[in-house]
Amino acid sequence: MMSNEKYKLHPITAIINFVKVLKELILPFIVIIVANGFGKSGGDGSWYSYISYAIYAVVLISLLISGIIKWKRFRYWFEGEELRIEYGLFVKKKRYIPFERIQSLNYTEGIFHRPFGLVKVKVETAGGGPTKEADAELTAITKNAAEQIKKEMMHAKNKQSVHVDEVILEVEEQKDETLSIFRMSMKDLLILASTSGGVGVFFSGIAVFASQFSEFIPYEAIYSELVIFIRFGVLMIALAIFALLLVAWLVSVVLTLINYYAFTIIIEDEEIIMTRGLLEKKKITLPLSRVQGIRIVENPLRQLFGYATVIVDSAGGSLAEKDESIRLLPLIKKSKINPILEQIFTELPLEPNFTRVPKRSRKFFYRLDFIWIIPVAAAVCYFFYPYGLFALLLFPLTFLLGVWQHKTAGYAIENQRLIAQYRTFSKVTVWVEKRRIQSMTKHTTYFQKKSDVSSIQLTIKSGVGGATTTVPSIEKEDADQILSWYEPLKKSTIEKEQPSF
Repeated sequence: MMSNEKYKLHPITAIINFVKVLKELILPFIVIIVANGFGKSGGDGSWYSYISYAIYAVVLISLLISGIIKWKRFRYWFEGEELRIEYGLFVKKKRYIPFERIQSLNYTEGIFHRPFGLVKVKVETAGGGPTKEADAELTAITKNAAEQIKKEMMHAKNKQSVHVDEVILEVEEQKDETLSIFRMSMKDLLILASTSGGVGVFFSGIAVFASQFSEFIPYEAIYSELVIFIRFGVLMIALAIFALLLVAWLVSVVLTLINYYAFTIIIEDEEIIMTRGLLEKKKITLPLSRVQGIRIVENPLRQLFGYATVIVDSAGGSLAEKDESIRLLPLIKKSKINPILEQIFTELPLEPNFTRVPKRSRKFFYRLDFIWIIPVAAAVCYFFYPYGLFALLLFPLTFLLGVWQHKTAGYAIENQRLIAQYRTFSKVTVWVEKRRIQSMTKHTTYFQKKSDVSSIQLTIKSGVGGATTTVPSIEKEDADQILSWYEPLKKSTIEKEQPSF
């Protein structure tokens, strides 16, 4: 089945490369244009007044030529049970990726791909790289070519034990057994968009944009206008803030709708396949063998209406592009979670019997927060008196949050799995298999020792680093029991009791 024939990418790759580079340069490009008076070096209409425009045109044409060269010099082929890639103009580079190391092939259909029936393929290998970038990326190929890569990969992985014809037959049979698990309804999508944290991203984007143009923003004039505006009164300020937050919320709703449109999960070939997106359709493949942990996250607003988010931690690669915490179920009714997880993860204890933290450990959930609240509240009360007295509300609110966290915290051990439950502000329930735990540490502070309680911290693989879960302030005997449960498997990685202050 292997062939030494070399394949090209689709010609649209040149345009995609051009747009990609242009997108990275757009901000400095705009700054240069503005700084040069939009390209006008003279107002008499003479030929030299258009030199700036000529320079901009030359830059754009150069970028387009660069995209064409990258496309012309890129080749990929299959040889020696490897995916081989060759690229580069002055320095020719070659990359060989053994098929046996490939963990997944992730597909993306952008606005340039869909009209031509193309996909972008990201090749993920075991472990991935330190930059979390894909090990290889085929910018634009046909869907048949993408399927060919998958067949070559399946063939190489099974060649030693199964004849090629049997492999192809097995792959086809597995496709027939594809199981549809979940499809997000429009109602759930709207709720997800309405309750997402995209408002913060919106304001972060504004801050980044402002930083790029800080030299051209008339801060003094803005400050003067702001002072005049403040004189209109508190009501006008409140209305302006409300309008800004409303716009930010609407933008985050639209972005979330576009990003998670038609979110679907299917199970195929022992892999979880997630597809989503309106303008850019993404297909993410997650082998079940790479799942290190499962988390159910319930923020207070969604918890009030019985909704939650299910997240999985994956080992290695660059599946999630930004991190390895992948939203398996972005938003779902909590009552529907267990039937779906039962289809994906067999023998998962979905109704654990939690051991809760003791009552005497409640003070550890809020006492440290008071240390920074006291000076902050005192300063606010002094400098903003009498309105600053509202800062005193931080004390009862922090106490109530600590009580809430205390009631939520607990753990359970079900055979080879540890289930932990805790709350920062959102309620989090974590399932971890013993064999997936990289390290476990028992922490006992001076004050915890006096109350005969300890905390357990465990780490699992997530991306190129790790994800940490803490079981806070449980009975010291329970902490020792968890260590004993873990020790036979990973005795050398356990760190014994570490006093801290």
